[in-house]
Amino acid sequence: MIKIEPVAFVKNSRKEAIDDNWGPIDSEITLAEHIPTEAFNGIEAFSHLEIVFHFDQAEESKIVYSGRPRGNPDYPVMGIFGQRKKDRPNRIGLCTIEMVAHKSRTVTVKGLDAIDGTPVLDIKPVFREFQPKGTIMQPDWVAELLKHYW
Repeated sequence: MIKIEPVAFVKNSRKEAIDDNWGPIDSEITLAEHIPTEAFNGIEAFSHLEIVFHFDQAEESKIVYSGRPRGNPDYPVMGIFGQRKKDRPNRIGLCTIEMVAHKSRTVTVKGLDAIDGTPVLDIKPVFREFQPKGTIMQPDWVAELLKHYW
């Protein structure tokens, strides 16, 4: 069995996993007690971070492998790996966000779609060289679904 422990925790004003209006939410990510402060050394040199987190409040009984995004009958049936739903087999989330500030054991970020108390599994700086090359393709329904997300 793989054992993964949180390296940090999210603190923000969002208490429920609501799908929209994440734009105004600022979050603090504070290191877990067992992670030394120096783990954040040099992080302020980066403008963006990738946050890997656990949807710990998503119910395992609600995990799905396919369905219409947000249950909307206007959207196609998609496999879980063709959408970003929280009810995933391993309940793992990933978000690329803007880092606003770093102070000691905490970074303040914008654009993290994780609720208050969410366990953070990993934090990585965004390197330009790791970003996608070429055009990013997606179906038209994605823009409609995310119209009010941020």
